[in-house]
Amino acid sequence: MNRMQDSIQVLDVTLRDGEQTQGVSFSSEEKMNIAKFLLQKLNVHRVEIASARVSRGELESVRKIMDWAAGENLTDRIEILGFVDSGKTVDWMKETGVRTLNLLTKGSLLHLEKQLRKSPAEHFKEVSEVIQLATKQGFRVNVYLEDWSNGFRNSSGYVLDLVGHLQKEPIQYLFLPDTLGVLSPDETRVGIDSILQRYPEQHLEFHGHNDYDLAVANCLVAVQSGAKGIHVSVNGLGERAGNSPLEAVITALHDKLGVKTGIVEKEITNASRLVEVFSGKRISANRPIVGEDVFTQTAGIHADGDKKANLYANPILPERFGRTRSYALGKLAGKASLTENLKRQGLVLSPEMEKKVLDRIIELGDQSKIVTPEDIPFIIADISGKSESISFKIITCIVESGLGATPSAKLHIQYKGKDYSADGSGDGGYDAFMKALRKINKEIGIEMPSLEDYEVRIPPGGRTDALVEAVITWKRKDDPIPLRTIGVDSDQVVAAMKATEKMINLIFP
Repeated sequence: MNRMQDSIQVLDVTLRDGEQTQGVSFSSEEKMNIAKFLLQKLNVHRVEIASARVSRGELESVRKIMDWAAGENLTDRIEILGFVDSGKTVDWMKETGVRTLNLLTKGSLLHLEKQLRKSPAEHFKEVSEVIQLATKQGFRVNVYLEDWSNGFRNSSGYVLDLVGHLQKEPIQYLFLPDTLGVLSPDETRVGIDSILQRYPEQHLEFHGHNDYDLAVANCLVAVQSGAKGIHVSVNGLGERAGNSPLEAVITALHDKLGVKTGIVEKEITNASRLVEVFSGKRISANRPIVGEDVFTQTAGIHADGDKKANLYANPILPERFGRTRSYALGKLAGKASLTENLKRQGLVLSPEMEKKVLDRIIELGDQSKIVTPEDIPFIIADISGKSESISFKIITCIVESGLGATPSAKLHIQYKGKDYSADGSGDGGYDAFMKALRKINKEIGIEMPSLEDYEVRIPPGGRTDALVEAVITWKRKDDPIPLRTIGVDSDQVVAAMKATEKMINLIFP
């Protein structure tokens, strides 16, 4: 029997479950901005933005979001997690303006008996009381069966009794959480089927966790088995190994099952970057769909194949997600990789010079040095002996900082053969440098791009003299593609200065 739906609903839990990630706590403004993006740009069906009764600050955050949502006619798409607590959650909801309660109940007998120390009859009665209280006051109610995955495996009779009891109540959706991330795809299929065989009209939604790295597979099987909704979080944020990652789940549903979700794929990368910045949790460079390197071809043979017939492209095309394919430079690079990078920068070299540049890139790669497309003009200048063609040079920069002292910088640069100097102070050595640089740039008429991201990479090993990479991402006006420059030095601030110097020479040659 085919129960799979043509389209499914997506509930994003980044702001609630995602905030259970170690070290993550969104401010009120951050929650507001993420909620706006998820609903208006990414177009998720619904968002779960908080747990009830966490703190006074959380109440105020929810209230602000609901005030905004009311003006945008989005109130029905915002939900909160609430509890079987004799109506305290319902009272909290009345203060915030939230209209949908996702009620947390016990989906396994073990949790019920060991944590609540209650009988099924007692729990069912208390659950019904909260549902009836909420619905009488005009709230919609969905129900979570916490630890459902262990519940149907170890106490299936209890789970079916609870689901049967809920059929008599005015609930909307039933949520099936794999709370501890223990399910395999086969187990997910069996668990959902066990409910739908008895209650085929019940709207089920699957809420996965990723402890076995099976969350994406479980989401696909859940939809194939008849789930009408899937819960996800951006970048897979969540406790322990995280929740089902939105970016991978949505892409797999679209490509592998042909299911419609309504999610705007081109906004997935932007959602990922927004949450990465606000959460402080960097995503790995090889993370599917949104990782920095996942649309980068490293081997020269791959670049050659792409050039000739797009031979190394799969259906996960970067353009779907507002990105472009790139070709890495290093010891594995080939002529096609270099040619593609030259073309993108509008550079034309003689065959002899192109070979020299490629040889230098391979040589640097053999020395374990990172080479980026932005390094090409500097390599060309070095090989040709025309380093004077680099128009912007930092001659000296003396930075002073320390405990109890305001960091300051004395900067001396040369631009197109003319010397400029300025002083600056800031919240750190690099900030002081940038303050001085802005004074000089104002004088010479250079408008700096905005700094989008600043990452420091230090190799493992604990050496105090280790080389440091400062990776800075810049956003230019009217250019959707960010510019990334890398500076390398044993001093972190100097590495950042070098990355900045490189950026200025690329934009203002």
